[in-house]
Amino acid sequence: MALELEINPIKHWLPQINNPLIIAGPCSLETEEQAMDTAKQLAKDHRVFVYRGGVWKPRTRPGSFEGIGSIGLKWLQMVREETGMPVGTEVANAQHAEEALKAGLDVLWIGARSTASPFVVQEIADVVRGTDAVVMVKNPVNPDVQLWVGAFERLSQAGIKNLVAIHRGFTPFRETEYRNYPNWKTVIELRRIMPNLPIICDPSHIGGKREYLYDISQKAFDMGMEGLMIESHRDPSCALSDKEQQLTPTDLAKLLDRLIIRNVKTDNKLFENQLELLRNRIDALDRELLETLSSRMEIARQIGQYKKENNVTAFQVGRFAELMEKRMKLGESLNLDRNLVQLLFQHIHEDSVRMQTEIMDKE
Repeated sequence: MALELEINPIKHWLPQINNPLIIAGPCSLETEEQAMDTAKQLAKDHRVFVYRGGVWKPRTRPGSFEGIGSIGLKWLQMVREETGMPVGTEVANAQHAEEALKAGLDVLWIGARSTASPFVVQEIADVVRGTDAVVMVKNPVNPDVQLWVGAFERLSQAGIKNLVAIHRGFTPFRETEYRNYPNWKTVIELRRIMPNLPIICDPSHIGGKREYLYDISQKAFDMGMEGLMIESHRDPSCALSDKEQQLTPTDLAKLLDRLIIRNVKTDNKLFENQLELLRNRIDALDRELLETLSSRMEIARQIGQYKKENNVTAFQVGRFAELMEKRMKLGESLNLDRNLVQLLFQHIHEDSVRMQTEIMDKE
């Protein structure tokens, strides 16, 4: 069921926007000169609407550069005065939020580590309560959509209506080419639960390297996201944090030039009619799939009862391995993705075993 919170569209708090929301700036503010020079270069590109700069940098381990601290807020004020761009920074706790509000920053965002703690989110919500602050929330480090939704509920209960979600990827459980696994299905689920919530993508933290940023950004727009938060530094080779994932303002402009922005809908009636026909076919096929799955589960129930009568275990390793290999080969012959078939039959088999175990537990 969809969750209807009172959330303003981006244009409500950023009336000058006429394109997707592009937020850009250094991972970390390092010096006044670096902050101002990067901002002036970015301000020349009218597709960039908000300047971001990390002031406090929560690091995984101590010893790395952890941000310039509160002096960076003054530099952000100077950026806004000289360029006219709204400015924002990450707030990791209530004290940060208090200082950022006092400095008059336009945008605050809650990072992935902070989103993972309802205590921290609630403390920040208590600080911004009753203001017209723009608060963006990055996904938690693990793909827990309810934890993400809970952060928006806490902020909404504090009266915050200018809310935006930031998809920055999730901590991977295994080695991947990206720094953080995109797991796009979690974003799709958030959209289903909160259809009126603006969602933007942070390709910098997903990719971790410059060469991945274009593909991730295009994927985000293909999925209907409203913008990007992307890191840009005047000289990434000298950056004190995350140098490999930052672009120069010039390279950012080149990336934006290449992106194709998709329309969420169209006035083309012929397209809409044909799309509706295809969707109706999918609806019919989905019904057939569910009816077939129901028939399969009924047979699995009969097998469970038969196993119980003959004192045989519900789960049999050899059968499972054989089934998976045959199904994946069959899927490949039908031009289906191997991972899709594997995931599908893992879920089906797990539910069959669960059902058969329940049958055996009954007297």
